[in-house]
Amino acid sequence: MRVPLAIAATALPALALAVLGSSHPAMLTPESAPWWRDLHLIGIVLFPLLALGPWAVVRASRPAGPVGWVLEGLTVVLGFVYAGFYTALDVLAGVGGGHETMRLGPGPWVASLFEIADVVTAPGVYAYLAATVLAAVVALVRAPGAWRLLAAVGALFAVVGAWSFLTSHIYYPYGVATMVMLALGHTLLLVAATRRPATRGHRRASSPATAEQAAATP
Repeated sequence: MRVPLAIAATALPALALAVLGSSHPAMLTPESAPWWRDLHLIGIVLFPLLALGPWAVVRASRPAGPVGWVLEGLTVVLGFVYAGFYTALDVLAGVGGGHETMRLGPGPWVASLFEIADVVTAPGVYAYLAATVLAAVVALVRAPGAWRLLAAVGALFAVVGAWSFLTSHIYYPYGVATMVMLALGHTLLLVAATRRPATRGHRRASSPATAEQAAATP
């Protein structure tokens, strides 16, 4: 995967969700219900794309051979678990809750929908946290030299963001900050892990002896 494409896959979904979250209603009411429903319809498309962040980091930095394939495969599986279970939250509490509030008004069924949505989404958010931790570890191991410091900063942002995501959703302000941390963290991990140290061949090419030989060549 080309690095610019990987950065776009890593950063853009989280940033789009941050923008979307800035208008997320604080409470579900008959007045906020239409946008509550429509916002989560958009979320059904955007939220699964968050799984691209950890996957892009592991894909770009995984070691060669069977170990690399296992790490990438595990990240993909965790991403599928996250995407499937988190979509249930958007459908139940988001689309369902908003639509039924428009039709029926407030009622005890709202709390019931929220309760089952929280239960169903739990495996998804923990799978996302696990995928993010895995990506952070791989990037820290693969980043060369001083780039490991950048990877450490990225790991801090990404893991803290994934931990906050367990409870923050995209509500303003904490949910919006969570999405920004995920975008920044995974992007820094990706950049650091795809750097390569200078090869000895490049250093030899710039040595005085090599320069003299080149000058003596007709």
